[in-house]
Amino acid sequence: MWLVYALLSALFAALTALFAKMGVSNISSNLATGIRTIIVLILTWGIVFWRGEAKNITQIPKQGMWFLVLSGLATGLSWLFYFKALQVGKLSQVAPVDKLSVALTLVLAAVFLQETMTFKEVIGGLFIIVGVIVLAT
Repeated sequence: MWLVYALLSALFAALTALFAKMGVSNISSNLATGIRTIIVLILTWGIVFWRGEAKNITQIPKQGMWFLVLSGLATGLSWLFYFKALQVGKLSQVAPVDKLSVALTLVLAAVFLQETMTFKEVIGGLFIIVGVIVLAT
């Protein structure tokens, strides 16, 4: 089931990039990111309340909450830089460079989570890096 969710994530990420590029053409990229963030906030909390999951917020361990806060800060910065890049660059170049996050994630998972990288993951990460170089230049 994880693969279905991951494929849906990729589909919606592609649509996000397309719609964002179309949306930032005549406004500040920061304002565009703010608008997008409000929509994400409303959608996400709507789902949380609809599924009755809001009551579990008090059960989140302090360490888990700190990591969620850090993740939120990283997401916000990622979105701000992504929208700025979309505003000044070509979608066909910005989107692949953004996907360097996949290769970086493999390295970070190995370093911080001690996840073992298989030969396939190393080769896949290298292919991503090469693909980004080819597409971004």
